[in-house]
Amino acid sequence: MRPLDPRLVGRIGPARRYIVTTAVLGLATAVAILFQALLIARALAPVLAPFPLEEDGLSWLGALVPVSARELDVALAWLAVVVAIRVALTWTQERLAHRAGARVISDLRSQVVSHAAALGPRWIASGEGAAVATTVTRGLDSLLPYFVRYLPQLLLSATVTPLMIVVVLGLDWISAAIVIGTLPLVPIFMVLIGLTTRDRSARHLDAMQRLATRTLDLIAGLPTLRALGREHGPAARVRELGDAQRRATMGSLRVAFLSGMVLELLTTLAVALVAVTLGFRLVEGAVSIETTLAVLVLAPEVYLPLRMVGTHFHASADGMAAADAAFDVLETPVAVAGGHASAPDLTGATLVVEDLAVATPDGRRLAPGRLSMLARPGTITALVGPNGDGKSTALSALMGLLSPDSGFVAALTPAGRIDAQDVVATEWSRQFAWAPQRPDLGPEGRTLSLGQRQRVALDRALTAGRPVIVLDEPTSHLDRANRDAVIARIVATAHAGATVVVATHEPELIAVADTTVTVTAMEVAR
Repeated sequence: MRPLDPRLVGRIGPARRYIVTTAVLGLATAVAILFQALLIARALAPVLAPFPLEEDGLSWLGALVPVSARELDVALAWLAVVVAIRVALTWTQERLAHRAGARVISDLRSQVVSHAAALGPRWIASGEGAAVATTVTRGLDSLLPYFVRYLPQLLLSATVTPLMIVVVLGLDWISAAIVIGTLPLVPIFMVLIGLTTRDRSARHLDAMQRLATRTLDLIAGLPTLRALGREHGPAARVRELGDAQRRATMGSLRVAFLSGMVLELLTTLAVALVAVTLGFRLVEGAVSIETTLAVLVLAPEVYLPLRMVGTHFHASADGMAAADAAFDVLETPVAVAGGHASAPDLTGATLVVEDLAVATPDGRRLAPGRLSMLARPGTITALVGPNGDGKSTALSALMGLLSPDSGFVAALTPAGRIDAQDVVATEWSRQFAWAPQRPDLGPEGRTLSLGQRQRVALDRALTAGRPVIVLDEPTSHLDRANRDAVIARIVATAHAGATVVVATHEPELIAVADTTVTVTAMEVAR
């Protein structure tokens, strides 16, 4: 976890002008803090008798703030104006930082979702889909403190702290030497605490992703579990994962609070060292009361930006861990499917699959392994075989949604054979109507049962008017009456001239198929 992630800065994009404006406001805030400190010193010095008031150092403020204690109300009025300006600057800075953070997070979320979609359904089905869902929702939401709190404080530490050191040096070089000597302790302790925070934040995100993955799988399979009377079975596991996330969350909060306490204690001791030194020298008459007051007011402001950088950095560590997960997704290379030639019209074309093989994510098997088949228009081609041997993967390759590791998919047209790898993938795939095994119809469709969603998806695919219909287990969640009706519609669609390719285990659907192809997996030789 770096103080400033260049990958994140590179994606600031539309929020860049807000960051620049925030930097300007930070400099203005530094000037307001300086005037506030000097006004307090100039106003209170005449009141704090019997210490003598010396005109050296801050005498240039005499024209603005009277030295006489009788005119203290004028000085307080000026001080109120400066405080009001500082409040307005801080409010504006935080508002702009919030707007910039929201825009960057929204843009980053869109990039992750788009890239995950480009990686294809096979990558998502490998288990990464639930992790991406967690990252782009709750994970990246935790990144907002990074922009609203951390980045502005980082800008202030680059403007306020050097300016305050220069002013203190001009007022009292001994106090400036103490400040310069103790200031590096703040980033040192930040690094030490950050090493612990990094591991805890990673564990927190991992626990959140595991809980989200388990919950999403449970929700997806709940109709099946309920039908089998096992809907309460995973409750103990979900409760265990929830407890793990709670412990990880409390651990992150504990480190955040402890880091704030450590940095607060460190800066308090440093300011106390400056105050004690000034006190002894004030009694000896080596420094004026006015200079003492000004340095005492400015000393905490020197440490404050760095201290707040550490506090907010550790508080936003969960968001930074989510950003790392988001960049891992964005840096995953997308397999280029298809070429640049225009795709042919697949109406009346015969689809050819020759020696098709796709490696599993672990690289140990080919599923499918060496698949060859023909899918002719006006016919039903049924893919059969054991679960996990690559039937759904073969359908994805047929539609051009993934590139095979070997073999090819082609179309036999009057113009000759045209390989799918040579044409624009989107032009090829948009000619397919697809009904997956577990269709997701959006928020309204989730109120339907799995069987109802499957019938809606089948109706959309069969009435889409596409030349090729691809169905993945279209009758797996239907009762007998609905299954017979769907099979009849599939047969009618094929007789109307469509090319129908279906992956199924149903004997009734296999019986009406014109061609049956067995899909098998192969072990990869080591």
